[in-house]
Amino acid sequence: MRAAVVESHGVLAIRTLSDPVPGPYEVLTRQLFGGICAATDRHLVEGKLPIPGISYPLILGHETIGRVVEMGAKVRNLKVGDLITRTGAPATDGCAAYWGGFAELGLGRDFAAMRDDGLPEAEWTAHTINRVLPPGTDPASATMMITWRETLSYLTRLGPVSGKRLLVLGSGGNGFSFLALARALGADAVAMVGNPAWAAHAAHAGAAAFADYRDTAAIANLRSVAGPTGFDLLLDAVGHTGGIEGVLSLMEPGAGIGLYGIEALGERMAALKAITAQGFRVHGPGEYAEGEAHDQAVALMASGALDARLWFDPTKPYPLDQIGDALAAVANRESLKAVVRITG
Repeated sequence: MRAAVVESHGVLAIRTLSDPVPGPYEVLTRQLFGGICAATDRHLVEGKLPIPGISYPLILGHETIGRVVEMGAKVRNLKVGDLITRTGAPATDGCAAYWGGFAELGLGRDFAAMRDDGLPEAEWTAHTINRVLPPGTDPASATMMITWRETLSYLTRLGPVSGKRLLVLGSGGNGFSFLALARALGADAVAMVGNPAWAAHAAHAGAAAFADYRDTAAIANLRSVAGPTGFDLLLDAVGHTGGIEGVLSLMEPGAGIGLYGIEALGERMAALKAITAQGFRVHGPGEYAEGEAHDQAVALMASGALDARLWFDPTKPYPLDQIGDALAAVANRESLKAVVRITG
């Protein structure tokens, strides 16, 4: 199989690697499309992901949709032809896999069979991300399902959204996911702080107001959207130093504060302690379970409340050989995200 491999920091290449072989509870998938994650994929290519234990070379990609082509002996909840989310190739031929999505073949697990057969929860719980999509789902658009599920789980764990006023920090793919989800879940108003290049796009997506992250006066003016007591919820989709502190005056006492982005992870985790001491309800990075939001995200996509076209054009995927161009398109703000055709 061919796969997009980060050889070393800043070096991305297409390699031919050994095909994966499914185990008893696994399915082999032909990888159709994969989404570019502006933060994680870029950081992995640059060698700057603030998570310990990353090794190179590595197979890139974690927003991939695969179609089942072969099943292990103990699989009974998946079948040949199913579209499965978050499938990826395992580590092979000296390459690590984070999470191996940009490969022509991948693996998914029947977590329900593992659970029902009494395997320890630690062995199957991480694979609740391998879920079946409804027949007829566009696999290119469905690459957004990974972003939608993560942010939906995070948002709903932070607190009720209906009737609330939210402030989103960050105008990238995740920031827009929080914006779209908040509107879909009945938020009273959502304001965004980000790059002014995305101001019109945010208005199109339903933002009540937008402020340039460099303009302190414009940020202060967001109080007109916050209401007399302030915003109820804050979602920091970026995680830059000082980002949350710069808007705390706009939040109501005891508001929910969510740090989702990890740009300055170590410093931000320390800062959360001081923010908590001020009486805010703090929700840290990684406090979500992607699989738990699958059914709700599928329903929102089916209803049209979530539409991949807000992030990229699903009809214009980049071929795997041009994955570097897809990464550059996102970095250059040509689109919020990009989709890569792997074998689809």
